[in-house]
Amino acid sequence: MTALDLNSPVAVVGTGTMGQGIAQVALVAGHPVRLYDAVPGRAREAAAAIGARLDRLVEKDRLAATDRDEARDRLRPAESLADLADCSLVVEAVVELLEAKQELFRQLEDVVGEDCLLATNTSSLSVTAVGGALRNPGRLVGLHFFNPAPLLPLVEVVSGYATDVTSATRAYETARAWGKTPVACADTPGFIVNRIARPFYAEAFAVFEAQGADPATIDAVLRESGGFKMGAFELTDLIGQDVNESVTHSVWRSFFQDVRFTPSLAQRRLVESGRLGRKTGQGWYDYSAGAAAAAEPHTAEKAQPPAYVVAEGNLGPASELLALIREAGIQVREEEEDHGTRLVLPGDGQLALADGQTSVEFRDVVYFDLALDYRKATRIALSASQDTSSQTMSEAIGLFQALGKDVSVIGDVPGMIVARTVARIVDLAHDAVAKGVATEEDIDTAMRLGVNYPLGPFEWSRRLGRTWACSLLDDLHERDPSGRYAPSLALYRHSYAAEKREGAS
Repeated sequence: MTALDLNSPVAVVGTGTMGQGIAQVALVAGHPVRLYDAVPGRAREAAAAIGARLDRLVEKDRLAATDRDEARDRLRPAESLADLADCSLVVEAVVELLEAKQELFRQLEDVVGEDCLLATNTSSLSVTAVGGALRNPGRLVGLHFFNPAPLLPLVEVVSGYATDVTSATRAYETARAWGKTPVACADTPGFIVNRIARPFYAEAFAVFEAQGADPATIDAVLRESGGFKMGAFELTDLIGQDVNESVTHSVWRSFFQDVRFTPSLAQRRLVESGRLGRKTGQGWYDYSAGAAAAAEPHTAEKAQPPAYVVAEGNLGPASELLALIREAGIQVREEEEDHGTRLVLPGDGQLALADGQTSVEFRDVVYFDLALDYRKATRIALSASQDTSSQTMSEAIGLFQALGKDVSVIGDVPGMIVARTVARIVDLAHDAVAKGVATEEDIDTAMRLGVNYPLGPFEWSRRLGRTWACSLLDDLHERDPSGRYAPSLALYRHSYAAEKREGAS
């Protein structure tokens, strides 16, 4: 099955920001495009807005003037749904209400030809439910573009329970012909991106609710240690707290209130107060004209580095720290340990990579958070209990400062910030593959392109080791037995299989 022929007209119903973006993508790809909106005059306004954006592309030398002129000639506002009768593809981008989408597609089914492909751009509703109102639900597919559609490459091609393989394949190939990167997925709550991305927000909010750290510090650690482009608090302020919370609630409800997707009470209070982020001038942060200076992350005062450290084992995912410590002129004394993953400091305190346990459980331990790349990271988070000695804390701070890192000290939070977030993302990704949602490759692609993660979950899993995420989540689950951190059966099997192979070697 091939992509739609470029001579085939494409219609977009709903002319808001997303509808206009999708129409622009199809138009620039070379299709004749029809625009329809139930509100009189909106389609003409949208056509004018798209024309203005094409003008800006010409001004920026990203589109030839002749291509712009030809595209404008191919764009036509529609006065009624009947004007879409000759279209080969109709994409809806109307309000996110199931009944509204079902009624629209019922009307379209009476207008378009039997071979017309129908697509919904829903981000939160069931494609299966939308198609359930049709006489022929096999021709309905999800085409979930990301905003802004002309710029972001990812398109989730979602097959509902009744979607024909030929329909899904044609939609996939058409998206690819439009210059997009399509990924195929089953009709599951949140599809790929909005399902697997929930822990990025949820764990940041959980650390805040536990008074482990303030938003600015959590965001800084996610960016400067985790390698994420934005922190969870600043990103939800950009998205809109109401929008982000709505998606979270939708996924949670659709999974029958699965505890793994539980919404945040702190975010609920923010929405209730009308502090929705940048669009209202205040969210987690203050964006008003008279706001004080931007919130700064907690950064520890300068401390003296230790003269030496004793390495018990190779530190696992943090093994590159040993080379950095040596390069900083600090002596590393190594002791062979079968499962050692910690450093012993001169005062006899210990420094360990976050593992899902808490500092208060041990005599004198400081935990450090996971980093995407310890050499490139500019900030490291440390956590300790009230019983941790001041000498151990000072030596740990001084050590990382000697490596050129800013240090943020947070509360005694199991799994810290980056480690617990990555472990849960990896877990949800394994669970999704096991349940037939998508392939490993498509999940990695979706998370890198859809939410700009530095690595896909499976890339991260391979880098950290097959047992790392399961082990950390096991420890977290022991300390919070609500089920939120219980490793999925898929991750458990993945980890157990690795342990068996290692034991046999």
